[in-house]
Amino acid sequence: MNIPPTTESLLRRAHQHHGLSGAALGVVNRNGERATLFVGEAQREPEHIALRPDFWWDLASLTKPLLTARFILRAAEQGQLDLDDPLARYLPELGWMQDTPLKTRTLRQLLTHTAGLPGWLPLYTWGERDTVRARLMQEAFELQPPGEVLYSDLGYMLLGRVLEKVYGQPLDAFVPGPGLTFRPEPERSVATEHCSWRGRVLRGETHDENAAALGGVAGHAGLFGTLEGVLDQVQLLLSGGWLSPAAQAAALRPAVNGRTLAFVLSQPGFSGGSLCSPQAFGHTGFTGTGLWVDPVGGLGWTLLTNRVHPSRHGGPDLQELRRAVGNTLLAS
Repeated sequence: MNIPPTTESLLRRAHQHHGLSGAALGVVNRNGERATLFVGEAQREPEHIALRPDFWWDLASLTKPLLTARFILRAAEQGQLDLDDPLARYLPELGWMQDTPLKTRTLRQLLTHTAGLPGWLPLYTWGERDTVRARLMQEAFELQPPGEVLYSDLGYMLLGRVLEKVYGQPLDAFVPGPGLTFRPEPERSVATEHCSWRGRVLRGETHDENAAALGGVAGHAGLFGTLEGVLDQVQLLLSGGWLSPAAQAAALRPAVNGRTLAFVLSQPGFSGGSLCSPQAFGHTGFTGTGLWVDPVGGLGWTLLTNRVHPSRHGGPDLQELRRAVGNTLLAS
């Protein structure tokens, strides 16, 4: 199995002419055959660092499906929770002395981004880690009625807290698989942005400000992965074994408009490309990461980039690149 020349050309052109610092592409088929490609550098500023195959990438929102949603579903298959349980069953301190409907929103609604929570708030301006964790439980969020898909980091932060309560351990003690961690070695990590808040180029620490304020560990972001580590997850999603058969089926079937319990479904403008079958699914991360699986085509792939290095402002049109990569892979 090889990376198609058209796909390799797309990535090299993005690196050489469109400001993409570095990229790693991994492809796997249903038989477990793999192909990988590495392009560019791990860091450009303030010094050049060559990219190596074993480097850690900041996965950003891939944390949501690969860790948080997966372990919520694993807890369900173990009988430790039900997806239609209200949030307050696991977080009784939530909205203490407040009459907030957030207490009644379900784990399923949080997973599918239909709980009506805001998408994002600058939690990192609230104070130190313990203050942020405490205020997350007590903030009077302005909620929308449940049902509409409103993508929310806050919902997955709360799901991360649910996991900690159910399993009685901190989130960074969860082991989603080899090649995935909240605590990468900085010297073996790909750089992301020169952060104006922290005053330095980030390497081996989460790019997401809110995850950083929570100690680098959160349900919505903070996970790092090597290319092989993410590709292992893709292979399990493609061929089975990511969860029990029943839980994996629940994780991948349509749940709400355009989404499963853990992933985005193929639809017009899908980041995996327009040649994906209707059964295809995937997820992306703000730093420039993503994974996609097309069960009909028998193919899964991950494209990891540090498109925010040295700045999130500028760089290539990553959505266009993702879709082109997916199309060329499926066409070959």
